[in-house]
Formats: sequence, structure tokens, C-alpha cells
Amino acid sequence: MNDTPRIGYCCKYISPDGDATRDRALNVRTVTMAYLARQSPAVAFAKLDEIARHNLSAVRAQINEVAARPPLERMLRLSSDLLPGFTHPTAKPLYADHDLRAAIERELALAGDAARAGDVRLSMHPAQHAILATTGRSLDNAIADIEYHAELFALLGYGGGWHPHGASVNVHGGQRALGADGIRAGLALLSDAARYLVTVENDEVSFGLDDLLPVADDVALVVDIHHHWIKSEGEYLQPDDPRIAQVQASWRGVRPLAHVSISREPLLDGHDADALPDYAALLAAGLKPRDLRGHSDMMWNRAVNDLVARHLAWADFEVEAKHKNLASEQLADQVRTNPS
Repeated sequence: MNDTPRIGYCCKYISPDGDATRDRALNVRTVTMAYLARQSPAVAFAKLDEIARHNLSAVRAQINEVAARPPLERMLRLSSDLLPGFTHPTAKPLYADHDLRAAIERELALAGDAARAGDVRLSMHPAQHAILATTGRSLDNAIADIEYHAELFALLGYGGGWHPHGASVNVHGGQRALGADGIRAGLALLSDAARYLVTVENDEVSFGLDDLLPVADDVALVVDIHHHWIKSEGEYLQPDDPRIAQVQASWRGVRPLAHVSISREPLLDGHDADALPDYAALLAAGLKPRDLRGHSDMMWNRAVNDLVARHLAWADFEVEAKHKNLASEQLADQVRTNPS
């Protein structure tokens, strides 16, 4: 991976022209474990086999779509639903089928080849339950989920070394009461392959950026600009903030990954898109922090987009907006028009 700045989107592709056939071809599908458990073994396997094979085709198509974009937009967060229920007792035996396993290995290898050939940076983000600072069965499940993501990356050809080609499996810290030591304890339970892929992101409640800095020597940190705005009650993190240097160092020479989003459009109806939202003023107007946490449809605020453009000097940014690639394209277009 080179040092070209990148802006990417998360998991789902949305056709600009509403092409439903293209959307189906580029997006993964899923199935509940409850549904599979109600079926006969043959029916359950047929369903899972069909969905898994569709998803393997979709992920390669999505990677190829991103590879055809301008260099600034060659980054993608892959869906965790790529292989539904991979670690679940209901589905796990079904994935042991020889032909299905062979298809998984073959197709993911081809998808990884396509990503590297197209210079597409890849990441994954396990579900909210996959946290490092927790205990008991919750910790067991979290470790299993992170290891599943690490196995996917290994099958994609990213199984060796520290964040190969910038790859990462991003999680949240977990229970605040367990602190930095809780994160370290969770990290210690991971395989080397998973530990070299995992990153930890600041959140709005338990582990803010300042809370994560003590583990910067143990794990690469992902800065979420919006989460920090909420947790700090209105601070817009600047690229020259001394904490940024600590985050950069945590990646050990690999270009860092960061996240950005904005509060939902209806909450800030009529707000000047060229001015940064004022957290204190919004609360004074009657909004609650929980209201402001939600992600917008698009990257509607040009002032926030300009802030991202400045941060691109040190990190790549995943856009966590509901309109996915349409929102990331909007941000990329502004960056190209008004680079920092």
C-alpha cells in the first residue's frame, strides 16, 4: 500500500441511478441462525451454500468497483456478514463441507488478489459485541468473532505481519471499568495474526481518545472524529493536536485509518453547511448527546469535510454515513475541489 490519501465507504454499495440488479450483485446477503436451525440439515445447507457463494461473488465485484474509482476513493470496509454465522454452532458444521470450503478459499484468494492489484485498502469492523475489555462468555464470543475476521483476511491473502497493505479489523474498547488493562488482557488472548490486524476505536461513552492513548504501544488506534466531538462535548480534533502524533506512532509505520460522520440532517435542519456545528448551542436548543450520535445520510457539512481534508495529510478516512458510497463520493469530490 502506498501513502496516497484515501476516502472509503462501509460495506454496502448504493447505485447512483437506483439500479436494483447492480445493487444485488455488489452487496452481501445474510440469513439468521434461527431460520437455519428450523430447517432440515439439507435445506439449511442449501440455503447457506447459496448465500455464501453469492456473497463471495459480490465481495469480488465490490472490490473491482472500488478499484475502478480514482485513487482517492480506493478504500472499502468489507461486510462482516460475508460468511453468515461462521462461528455459530448452527452454521459452523455446514461450512466444513469440502466443496463449500474450497469455494470460499478460492474466491477469497481471488478477491484479495483483485484488491492488491487495484490498490484497494480493506478493513472490517466486527459487531458492537466484539470488544476487548470485557469478561466471561462475552469475552469468549468477542475473541471468536475477531478471530473469524482475521481468518477472512488470511484467506484474502493478508495473513502475515503488521497490518499488511493497511488491512485492519477494528473494534471498540469495551467496559470502561476495566480500563486500559482490560483492553490489554483481551489483546493477550488473540492469535498473533488477529493481534497484528486488530485496531481499537475511540467511542462516545466508554473509551474516548484520551482513555485509549495508554494502549497506543499495544495496539493501533483508530480516531473517530465524530465520536470525539461527542465525548469531548464539542471539540474538533485538529491535525496538529499532539495526540495525533501518538495515534500515528501506534500504527508503527503503516498509514493510519480514521472515521468520520456527521449528525443526522433533520436534527440540524437549516444549519449553515459552511460552519462547524456548535455542540453547546445544539444542546442549549434542546438536543441530547444521544440525538447527535446518529449518522447522517450524506456528508452535508462542508466545514467538517474541510477538516477531513486537512486530516488526510496523516490518515485515510472511512465515511460512516447511511448513503455509503454516495456520501464518500460527495466528500471526495469536495476534497478534490478544495484540497487542504
